Amino acid sequence: MKKKALLMILDGWGIGNHGKADVIYNTPTPYWDYLLKTYPNSQLQASGENVGLPDGQMGNSEVGHLNIGAGRVVYQDLVKINLTCRDNSILKNPGIVSAFSYAKEKGKSIHFMGLTSDGGVHSSLDHLFKLCDIAKEYEIENTFIHCFMDGRDTDPKNGKGFIEQLDAHCKATTGRIASIVGRYYAMDRDKRWERVKEGYDLLVNGTGKKATDMLQAMQESYDEGVTDEFIKPIVNANVDGTIK
Repeated sequence: MKKKALLMILDGWGIGNHGKADVIYNTPTPYWDYLLKTYPNSQLQASGENVGLPDGQMGNSEVGHLNIGAGRVVYQDLVKINLTCRDNSILKNPGIVSAFSYAKEKGKSIHFMGLTSDGGVHSSLDHLFKLCDIAKEYEIENTFIHCFMDGRDTDPKNGKGFIEQLDAHCKATTGRIASIVGRYYAMDRDKRWERVKEGYDLLVNGTGKKATDMLQAMQESYDEGVTDEFIKPIVNANVDGTIK
């Protein structure tokens, strides 16, 4: 007789610290309890180096599914890119060399766009800082950064702190923050053009709330009850950072 196995992934289910905030532990789960008592079971670590992430980095659905599907530890892009930044092998990356060399030769601007957070899922501030440093090394005159705010892999109001860190780093490079928008618009996964268009118009046409102080604009958004993920387009009125 063939033995069959069923792989079930229960999103949001985990083993907590059994405190008051541990909803799973404090809720009756008779069938789950029966399974644990009746059948062999074990526990899996779902974060950090156990799933190919840096030590202490929380896991997520993409990372978990990849490791489960592979049946082994799969080192994530975050770890690989961290290494290339640390040993400076990123400076030999063909794509990096080609883009920066072209911009320097033709007198073009460099635009960085992407999630601006330390969430470690789709972004790392250290990677962005390194790119700004490279632009300075290539003596690129205009380096514009278009910040897509997180609020999903990080606290909903951590974004202002990330912008503050980025702004401080930019002062030592040629980088300047050109625009800010929530990932709800700039990183929509469901092909909702009405959302994506807001991000597109911001980047290409400079459409959005004009601000001379990007940190203040972030705070105003929070004061209105709009957190990182949902921040409406903000344009830095001090620079012309539209993509031409």
